[in-house]
Amino acid sequence: MAASPWLSTLLQGVDSRWLYGLRVGVVLGALLLFSRHYGELSKPPAATPRDWLISLAVGFVVFILWINLDLPGLSFPAGEGFDPRGDDGGIRWGLAAMRVVGAALIVPVMEELFWRSFILRWIDQADFLAFDVTRAGLRGLALSSLLFGFEHGLWFAGILAGLAYGWLYRRSGNLWMPIVAHGLTNFLLGAWVLISGQWYFW
Repeated sequence: MAASPWLSTLLQGVDSRWLYGLRVGVVLGALLLFSRHYGELSKPPAATPRDWLISLAVGFVVFILWINLDLPGLSFPAGEGFDPRGDDGGIRWGLAAMRVVGAALIVPVMEELFWRSFILRWIDQADFLAFDVTRAGLRGLALSSLLFGFEHGLWFAGILAGLAYGWLYRRSGNLWMPIVAHGLTNFLLGAWVLISGQWYFW
């Protein structure tokens, strides 16, 4: 379906990479709009310093796995990714910052609410809000991780990440644990991509 003439005119000359920021803004708006329904985030179970350290360690390990599992057969063919460079080859830091902030702060909240808080629990019990995730079975953990993995180009790394984040959630019953781990993974990945120039990871 062709874009409407007014939309084409509006977007003419606009760098399409900024649309990532628009998508992130829409997600943030939805999260804020429905925030009163996310009791897991506003009133989480208590977490110990050890819980937070384990969460950070998992986030770091997933990052290491992620950048080393872009192997044939373990990933879909890589596209160009998000390249924040300008015509002169220099990084446009506004684009880069938008990408890192979105990936590290907004995406983990949205994805963990969906894949762990909803899907993982719903597989075990349709009334997922009444289900204690610390009682989640291997079926829920495995299936939600499989689906999460195939949402990503690096599908095998995605499955392992889903298992790791799901384990954190199941272990603690606190959704902030996988959110923090996921956020750290994405932040480190963003920093690594900017340093290495391997844009296809984005």
